[in-house]
Amino acid sequence: MDKAKEQTHRITVCTDCRHTGAPCRPGFDLLKRLQAAIAQAGTVLSEDFSLQGSVCMAGCERPCTVAFQATAKATYLFGDIKGEADISALVSFAQLYRDRPDGLTRKGERQRALGGKTLARIPAAIVAVERLPALLQ
Repeated sequence: MDKAKEQTHRITVCTDCRHTGAPCRPGFDLLKRLQAAIAQAGTVLSEDFSLQGSVCMAGCERPCTVAFQATAKATYLFGDIKGEADISALVSFAQLYRDRPDGLTRKGERQRALGGKTLARIPAAIVAVERLPALLQ
């Protein structure tokens, strides 16, 4: 099976600034550091996650922004990520996120370095669609 097909989780880093219309150097640096840290964390983690850069993720007031996504799991968007200082917290979050069937985590379970940096937690769309008939009754 193709490695890209096996990866069920995605980490996306904002690497393009809509304000300047140019690449975001801190975002690219963060992406490279995070790729190296995920690879160093072990084969299982690096096989489960794809990492990529993205156009503006509208977290401009709190750069750098990083999103964690997976099918049928909540999506997380973090901001104010400070390069090397937050890398280990992001790797720890990746492990926690991967191990949760719904992706949901509580504030107290996340690394302290991510405290106050959660910009959004978006419930999985599939959960909302599955529950819709029950909610309409």
